[in-house]
Amino acid sequence: MDHLKRCNCNHCRYNNPMPAPKLTLPAPGLLAPKGCSSLKLRQLSRRVSQLFDAEVGSAGLKTTQYSLLSHVVRLGPVRPGQLAAVLEMDASTLTRNLQPLIAQGWVQIGPGDDARSRQVQATSAGRTKQAQARKAWQRAQQEFIERMGAERVARLHAVIDECLGLLQETVDADE
Repeated sequence: MDHLKRCNCNHCRYNNPMPAPKLTLPAPGLLAPKGCSSLKLRQLSRRVSQLFDAEVGSAGLKTTQYSLLSHVVRLGPVRPGQLAAVLEMDASTLTRNLQPLIAQGWVQIGPGDDARSRQVQATSAGRTKQAQARKAWQRAQQEFIERMGAERVARLHAVIDECLGLLQETVDADE
């Protein structure tokens, strides 16, 4: 049975007109994956984002903005390329995501070490906003841990880190 016959998600049906390569099934007794991994990860990500956005929103930020602002506070001043690499996003996405933070006066982009480079850094208002939002993020993190259980969250983090490492190996091999 090919992957498309087992998975009815829109991603697999519409983005994959040709049958997927035959999947390697796990050893007997182990669970076999069901459904589209991309869809399942996106569903989980949306649910977790809803939980965090509800708390972090009370500080006037989206969770994605809080994460970006926190990285700028921690790393800044930082070159945009370095920041994008740490966040694992492309430069155009970073530029687009920085715009609301710049408009609010929480982040600024200034000259770098030479005429061709730029530096991203948090303003004093940005550092204040990040500290305020950190309290809301901590409440969201605590609620997530309470709902999921500390052991499950630790296992989830370990699996995510392992997967990121394996996928990075694929990216490195392609370059």
